[in-house]
Amino acid sequence: MVRRRDDCAGDLGAGHTRTAARHYEAADTLPARHMNQPKGWPLWLKITTWTASVVILAGVAFAAYWVIRLQANINTAPLSAGEGKVSNTNDSTDRLQILVLGSDTRDGKNSQYGTAQDSTGYGQSDVMMLLDISKDNKRVSVTSFPRDLLVDIPACTDHKTGKKYPARGGVMINTAMAEAGIGCAVDTVNKLTGMEIDHFMMADFNAVKELSATVGGVDVCITDSVFDPDSGLRLPKGTSQVEGEQALAFLRARHAFADGGDLGRIKAQQGFLSALTRKIKSDGTLGDPQKLLRIADVVTKNLTVDEGLANVQSLLTIGGRLKDIDVSKVAFVAVPTQPAPSDPNRLTLVQPQATQLFAAQRADLDLTSPGEGATPSPTPSAPPSTAPTTPQAPPAPAYNKALQPVAVADGTGAPARAQELAQALIGAGFTKSVHFAAQPVGQTVVYYGPGFADVAADVAAQFGIPAAQVQPTPTVNGVQLYVGSDFASGLKYGQASVPKDVVNQTASDVVCQVANPEVITG
Repeated sequence: MVRRRDDCAGDLGAGHTRTAARHYEAADTLPARHMNQPKGWPLWLKITTWTASVVILAGVAFAAYWVIRLQANINTAPLSAGEGKVSNTNDSTDRLQILVLGSDTRDGKNSQYGTAQDSTGYGQSDVMMLLDISKDNKRVSVTSFPRDLLVDIPACTDHKTGKKYPARGGVMINTAMAEAGIGCAVDTVNKLTGMEIDHFMMADFNAVKELSATVGGVDVCITDSVFDPDSGLRLPKGTSQVEGEQALAFLRARHAFADGGDLGRIKAQQGFLSALTRKIKSDGTLGDPQKLLRIADVVTKNLTVDEGLANVQSLLTIGGRLKDIDVSKVAFVAVPTQPAPSDPNRLTLVQPQATQLFAAQRADLDLTSPGEGATPSPTPSAPPSTAPTTPQAPPAPAYNKALQPVAVADGTGAPARAQELAQALIGAGFTKSVHFAAQPVGQTVVYYGPGFADVAADVAAQFGIPAAQVQPTPTVNGVQLYVGSDFASGLKYGQASVPKDVVNQTASDVVCQVANPEVITG
């Protein structure tokens, strides 16, 4: 029997049809339609891609969660109590000055520390510190202003109520914020120092408690065991770790340290912040996103900032700038003060040291190592002092320095300043130089009598005093260097310098606070 041609399909096996046979025949003679298409991804690559996608989405969601959460925490207030001032500083690259305030408000969570009557208005600025970060991120200064300091407060407007407060003199510095808000405190410090603050941060009592607990406590030291009933601080002699309520009590304690005044409390606050800085640096917190987020969450829940700082990125940027600064270049500074003549329980600035400090800060000098900087703004000068100088015959041509009557009139108020300059003159050959106290003046002037123009020019040149501040007068016999507060230190005029003993400590210093004898417990 002869098979039909299509019966050969039977050789393909059971279940195959003639259509299938034609397909197989075609496969032997025609190019495969799919041979150039890619094969499926390997299983390992699919798993890796899926895992990476999930991680990226989770990271984005995590970041979004924290940004939204932190942003929602932040409260804002105007930077100034004047006309809508906003900082134009680049927070990443510019020198940055931030006024840090601690409010004694008893609102909300803070009600356990007293009634609303205990803190009027916006609350008083219990803590007022100017944080100054250098442009190169190599140094930081923290300057404390005592709450009892008497200052001039500029005219301020409360932006919430529209109420206007007139400018006043001789008012406690913490009154500014209590009446017209944080912006008025910023304006007051600007007026006092001649600087322009870029931002502010204000925290309340609760911020201290939660932050100290978040970092696992802060080490503090005191020379004797104490109990301060007003703040509730109870500490044994030596080093203790404080957090929560005890950390707050340490910062609030007014009677536990030194003589029980505001200056002792400031030193204790600076000691606490030094220890906190060391701990955060040693833990690597500022370089650890998780730790930094925990701190940011705690801080922002209890923080009020100006509109220019009211975003999470700005706060993280500042944290990033601080992470690599050497703790020995974090200087805690004391504004030079003394008891006020009108009230020994209040303080006033010591001049010319305070003016000298503010000039050094405006010139962006390193406060941990005195240096030179920009020329201070000129101030009005006074007429020559009427105190007599040593009589001397008119100098001969090509005069002999050892024979010239040169006097130094001290108008700076700085102890031994005139003597220091007179010694410099003697060392330069003016061996008859004398010195005496004179009325305070702002600007230094070299006065000279008839026939002493060349001597006056040489004296001015020795100290770098401009020719415009060398003046003839018939009331002076010889030459008189009348020294003003613009030349309160150093031997070269017009260059800012850091006053002595202005730095209480750096963050690298471990300082034990002196206990107030009145609260020592044994």
